[in-house]
Amino acid sequence: MRQITDQAAWLAQVKEEALEPGLAIVDPHHHLWDHPGSRYFLDELCADTASGHNVVATVFVDCGSMYRSSGPEHLRVVGETEFVNGIAAQSESGNYGPMRACAAIVGHADLTLGAAVGEVLDAHKAAAPARFRGIRHITAWDPDPKMRGAFSHLTQGMLKEKRFQEGAAELARRRMTFDSFFYHPQIPDLTEFARALPDLTIVLDHFGGPIAIGPYEGKRTEIFPLWKKHMAELAKCPNVNVKIGGINMPMNGFGWHKNALPPTSEQLAAATRDYYLHTIDVFGPSRCMFESNFPVDKRSVSYGVLWNAFKRIASGFSAADKAALFSGCASRVYGLS
Repeated sequence: MRQITDQAAWLAQVKEEALEPGLAIVDPHHHLWDHPGSRYFLDELCADTASGHNVVATVFVDCGSMYRSSGPEHLRVVGETEFVNGIAAQSESGNYGPMRACAAIVGHADLTLGAAVGEVLDAHKAAAPARFRGIRHITAWDPDPKMRGAFSHLTQGMLKEKRFQEGAAELARRRMTFDSFFYHPQIPDLTEFARALPDLTIVLDHFGGPIAIGPYEGKRTEIFPLWKKHMAELAKCPNVNVKIGGINMPMNGFGWHKNALPPTSEQLAAATRDYYLHTIDVFGPSRCMFESNFPVDKRSVSYGVLWNAFKRIASGFSAADKAALFSGCASRVYGLS
């Protein structure tokens, strides 16, 4: 069992030289926040990305940080976009290195507002006209109340609700993206949602959230084939892209954070590659993008080791396919040059 309490000291026990250091990377999923005992701003992001890998740009994804403290309730989420746009401007100065941090911004808006959510989307765009790309609305729900945790306010079947789909249609009208995160039993809901909104560019986060704790603990061998089937069906929707990563959280059940030593890239690749290879197989490299999910996944693995694991998993792919997986898909979906 793990004994070291300092996270940085624990991660420092495993260091690796970057594989394929020239391969361009667009990291399409990370957060920025200042929580009690947990601060992750531009300095921390730059420290992680300076791991020997060629990270040329990143995409910020909402995490409920820096919302406005006053004003209309539905518009307070715009504060996060204003905050991140300032961080992006810092990075754009070049004073923090060549990487363009937060080159694209994915915020939050409550799609259950229906068509009225258009006001929120327009406010986001006005706050960051060059960088705002779309929103994420988490819809994670499980019959077991213990699995809901921070998502206890969410309800069952949100993706199927008429008002939610009306709100999503406002994204499509503005050619904005929709990032979706939930638990793996809900993948068929996204398939139905994607078919109802074929003009909406959808990004499935974290493989569709395969859970392996609580009522799902010890059931990976029976859940995995069903997950594969549902992902293959979802892949028939051409408007859906997938972020392949974010699978090292405690909820995914690998338990890396409990060990005395953090995992090596070989260990990560061996334990998780089947999720990556199946997703790439059914969606194709052009619709898949490796993601760090930092600093959330930092609880289990360092940035440099994580991207080495991705490169090990992709080692058998062509140069063109690697370019798509590590930067091309993210650049296309989020409009990065």
